Amino acid sequence: MLFFRNDYSAGAHPAVLEALCRTNADLTTGYGLDPRCEAAAETIRRLCAAPEAAVHFFVGGTQVNKTAIGAFLRPWEAAIAASTGHICVHETGAVEQDGHKVLHLPAPDGKLTPDTIRAATEAHSSEHMVVPRLVYISNTTEVGTVYSLAELRALRAACDDLGLLLYCDGARLGSAIAAGDAGFPGYAACCDAFTVGGTKNGLLFGEALVIVNPALQPYFRNCMKQQGAVLAKGRLLGVQFEAVLKDNLYLSIAARENKLAQSLAVGLRALGVAFLVESPSNQIFPIFPDKVVAGLEREAAFEIQEKLPEDRTCIRFVTGWQSTEEDVEGLLAVVKRLLTQ
Repeated sequence: MLFFRNDYSAGAHPAVLEALCRTNADLTTGYGLDPRCEAAAETIRRLCAAPEAAVHFFVGGTQVNKTAIGAFLRPWEAAIAASTGHICVHETGAVEQDGHKVLHLPAPDGKLTPDTIRAATEAHSSEHMVVPRLVYISNTTEVGTVYSLAELRALRAACDDLGLLLYCDGARLGSAIAAGDAGFPGYAACCDAFTVGGTKNGLLFGEALVIVNPALQPYFRNCMKQQGAVLAKGRLLGVQFEAVLKDNLYLSIAARENKLAQSLAVGLRALGVAFLVESPSNQIFPIFPDKVVAGLEREAAFEIQEKLPEDRTCIRFVTGWQSTEEDVEGLLAVVKRLLTQ
């Protein structure tokens, strides 16, 4: 079975696994206060050119989104997100569970704009309504598109004008950086806080939260503990991030994933396949006749994105650190056969 379902089902990248094995017997302080976590946090601050940033390590993406947004907002404040945003669609109301409404806005390409943000704030001007306070974006987005540095700066300017926080879910930040023109310092300059995703970029598990805005830093670990987000064996997170951030491995993994996905996209276009959106990242969204999708399901693992009119379906193919050129060639061969039957 050819595997293009996601970029997190495989275990750890060999360099990460080696680091975990090599340090397996280490005995350190717990709860993320160990030398490994401290070193990884310092590396992230250096990469971001943000020496005063606070860096915290989490096990997973929903955990960090729920904890961060819950900590950053007052009870009557709300988050703004694209309708496809992860906190709207795939986190089982985790943010709402803490009492914070998520205002989801239409964004066909997965990206918010200053105009859509401004419209949302203007529509919530009464004391009988929630107060928009935080703009949530994902980069890459849930449909594989990427915010450029200019777009991030425009969002930052709009947030400053409207008194909003800008938070970036970077579960696939490696892919976004490798495909776009915004590096780590760009995110630190534009965002009040953002995550550096590890689970989908070579780690067994792990996300790093970078809090740039000093006003959001006090007592954050208290909030983490309350949310059950402080890992006793926290050094396991630090060890993994140390390994993947060494020698530019983090971005090398992401660039390779992107290259394989784009090679697949080129091959599919050559076969006449259309796409839901133009995505430069490791997620692509081809559209097939339903009968082709049924055949693909017998030979490849993938996700259904959405059903479309005229007996068509958009599906998602994702490449991970374990994907190979042979996988791409094999999938193209299957698609070609099914399209010509």
